[in-house]
Amino acid sequence: MKLPADDALALAEAMRLLEHPSLGARIANAVGMPVGRLIGWLPAGASATLAQAAHKAVHAALKVSLKTLPAQQASGPPRAAAPGWHKLASAASGAAGGAFGLAALTLELPVSTTIMMRSIADIARSEGADLREPDTQLECVMVLGLGGDARGGDASELGYFAAREALSRAVSGAAAHVARHGLASEGAPALVRLISLIANRYSVNVSEKAAAQLVPLLGALGGATLNTIFIDHFQSVARGHFTVRRLERVHGVDAVRAQVDALRAGRRG
Repeated sequence: MKLPADDALALAEAMRLLEHPSLGARIANAVGMPVGRLIGWLPAGASATLAQAAHKAVHAALKVSLKTLPAQQASGPPRAAAPGWHKLASAASGAAGGAFGLAALTLELPVSTTIMMRSIADIARSEGADLREPDTQLECVMVLGLGGDARGGDASELGYFAAREALSRAVSGAAAHVARHGLASEGAPALVRLISLIANRYSVNVSEKAAAQLVPLLGALGGATLNTIFIDHFQSVARGHFTVRRLERVHGVDAVRAQVDALRAGRRG
């Protein structure tokens, strides 16, 4: 079954967003230096520190999502998202962190990730997702894992659906736990597994951002710029993901995947 023309265009745009250049490529363009070289500037032991920071940031995002997002549920038809406000807040956070270099990242990252989580939820709601549902709340957190993979590759067509399938299994288990117990037991295996899976992928982007902050003279202005790139990347991933999910709710998963296959075949042809 072919999708209506408007929905087919929306899906094509969603896949374009999900296939857009990786965060590393965008950072490299901004600072004029390959990310591989930037990563080489990180001090010894930085990887473990950044992985821990990513883990804490994802845990903080989980709390924000499960404890406060339902209060944002709007009545009536979905309203348009307002990503600009979140970009300004993220830029301000980055400016403060950038002024103090890499040492401040572990303090700044949970703040910028929380701001990003609000923006992702705003986008999800604008695409008709119900933020009262635990599955939706956890899908907002899952976007942090869709925005980069553990091998540092781009989120290509196949990569997006493969990553989503792997993470969705963990989301389902965590959502079932939350539905029964809430966050009373944050150390429950289902929640720990979800946080670990997302943090493993999120830490790739965190490392690229941290490496770029070591570029001489970037300072506070550079921190604001990097955070704007950072949140814009995940806003694009969120828009693509929740557009796909909206179309799946309307037309079914098989119809959407068939349309994606047709788009892929058209590009090859």
